[in-house]
Amino acid sequence: MPKIRNRTKQIIALACISFAVSLIIFLTGISGTFEYKAFDLFSKYLNPSHPSDNILIVQVDQQSIDALSKEGITWPWPRQMYAPIIEYLSEAEAVFMDILFTEPSSYGQEDDVILSKAIKKASNVYLPLFLTGQQRAITAEDEGFLKRLSVRDKISAPLSFNSVIVPIDTLRDAIRGTGNVTISPDEDGVYRRIPLIFQLKQHVIPHFVLSYLLQKRIVNIANGSLYAKDTTIPLTDGKLILRYYREKNPFPLFSFVDLLNSYIAGTKQRLQIIKKDLFKGKIVFIGLTAAGLYDLKPTSILSISSGALIHATTLSNIINKNFITKLHWIYLILFMLSICVFIAYSVLKHHSMYINLSIFIISLIVIVTIIASLFKNSLYINIIPPLVSLVFSFIISVAYSYAFEGKERLFIKRTFSQYMDKKIVDYLLQNPSLIKPGGQKRRVTAFFADIAGFTTIAEKHSPEDTAMMLHRVLNSLTEVIIQNGGVVDKYIGDCIMAFWGAPVETDHDQVNACNAALQCIESLKELNNAFPKKGSPEIAIRIGIHTGDAIAGNIGSDRLFNYTVIGDTVNLASRLESVNKVFKTKIIVSEETINGTGREFFARELGLIEVKGKTIPVKIFEIIGKEGRIPSEKREVVMPFNQGLTLYKEKKWHEALGVFDNILKQNIEDGPSEFYKKKCEYYIASPPLTENRDIVKMTEK
Repeated sequence: MPKIRNRTKQIIALACISFAVSLIIFLTGISGTFEYKAFDLFSKYLNPSHPSDNILIVQVDQQSIDALSKEGITWPWPRQMYAPIIEYLSEAEAVFMDILFTEPSSYGQEDDVILSKAIKKASNVYLPLFLTGQQRAITAEDEGFLKRLSVRDKISAPLSFNSVIVPIDTLRDAIRGTGNVTISPDEDGVYRRIPLIFQLKQHVIPHFVLSYLLQKRIVNIANGSLYAKDTTIPLTDGKLILRYYREKNPFPLFSFVDLLNSYIAGTKQRLQIIKKDLFKGKIVFIGLTAAGLYDLKPTSILSISSGALIHATTLSNIINKNFITKLHWIYLILFMLSICVFIAYSVLKHHSMYINLSIFIISLIVIVTIIASLFKNSLYINIIPPLVSLVFSFIISVAYSYAFEGKERLFIKRTFSQYMDKKIVDYLLQNPSLIKPGGQKRRVTAFFADIAGFTTIAEKHSPEDTAMMLHRVLNSLTEVIIQNGGVVDKYIGDCIMAFWGAPVETDHDQVNACNAALQCIESLKELNNAFPKKGSPEIAIRIGIHTGDAIAGNIGSDRLFNYTVIGDTVNLASRLESVNKVFKTKIIVSEETINGTGREFFARELGLIEVKGKTIPVKIFEIIGKEGRIPSEKREVVMPFNQGLTLYKEKKWHEALGVFDNILKQNIEDGPSEFYKKKCEYYIASPPLTENRDIVKMTEK
């Protein structure tokens, strides 16, 4: 629990630091430019491809200027040039001329009158006005015009202006409506947001297209907010975030000169390029798109666009309710905080740089996917702050992990890598609490392997030769144990102690220990082939294995300690190794161990024994080999032996003696049969006085 509480405090501290840094970057606006670019990128790939075909754009483009120039009509054109176009669009629902007519025509008053008559006859034309911050006097006529235009409902405007430039008198009395076209880009010069309401002294002026929407009651004002029917128009800082369409030309485009030629063809009963009926019931914008006409504006989709497209997009977003709603800032804060907590937790839990990098990359993909999914569904949450939270939380957490926990991991790696498998060491690095000082109660499988007759071998050879021989044997056994997932605990002279089940417990600990025992026997065969050539004797080992509860952990003093297992389980495994001397066997395991191996091994019961210092008997087994790989001659020994052992337990000494004697006639070196033959002979000569003589007492360690 203290470890968990400490880790929780670390996670909270790192998350708070990362969150604070990310929040400061967000609030100071350092990431603003990157946020704009990310928004543009999302817009290019996630916005709808095109709106409905109800909105059209007529372009005063370079093609039109060049064509009329050849006819002797140079720019700026006489205003009467627009009259045929207005007449041709008379059946349209509305015509927005995004062209300022704030000064009388240089071609004379008649020029303005011709355009005015066409506008009045069509009765569907909207002309723009231009709000400005300059201090200019507003005439009584202009004041009356603004009063008719102003929004009467109570609503606050995000921007205030000092004066206005309105269409000339000749035209404004003929138009259906007007509105402001003064719009400002974001800090980087890109038009992403449009105010819909403007303040001009005591007047509230609608945006160019909003005047039409209010007249048609497509938009209404209630409780200080704008509504498209029953849907609130979401404004961020008083501005509508425009959802531009992905296509380069989302609205059908028509060249001014093509429309003019179609009008002329219609008057002469010739084939028209563009049919007049095409515009019936549609909303048409007339705008300047030629490069030298100064109405080119960049958007989040296009580096070069027109004011007409921006206004058309505004109108389309509102009519189709295709809004981008910016989520409340509290959702962004919670999102950033959750990222910081998750990354701090993940980095402190997984110390592998590969795992941490994988988590970082997956988190990046998930975060971008979440933001992109919201964006595609018209919900906008700031893109850069969550990514900043991810980066800084990862950097800070990794730096802390490697700076302050690196020593602990280095200690673990150095301490354990010499006597256990690398996979186990890596697991410990991820879970250092498994090796806390003082130890933990674990179910382990203890393993002891001892060289038979080592004292005699040492007496016959020099210390140097003995040490080299011992090194080769222990090195071979160590590799086998580690390859089978065991932990080499210590070397006790010519004995090696190992265990399974700590610090990592698996369902195959007993199987792995028994496999290691068999492989240790096999590994000595190669050594024994080489030893005689070097003057060394052949080596044999005895192995004892037992499974049970033990204490596993860093045992020792503050100055010197070792990761080991202690307890009765370990002592019994050591005793079982010695029992091999009595039965002349190589591998003896307890019943607890063999029961955990299923049918993996071919083994025979050796009976109940009572080791020195213990009063509770233990049933033991000899591991002969892997099931399915046992030669038939060995099976022919085990089957009658089991019969003889059963007779022995039933105190049928004479019958049991006959069985063991027959086995030894064919297999003179079968130690267990020899042992029980002698026991039978002893009990025949001296019948036991108690009932428990089938328990074999070991009088030596």
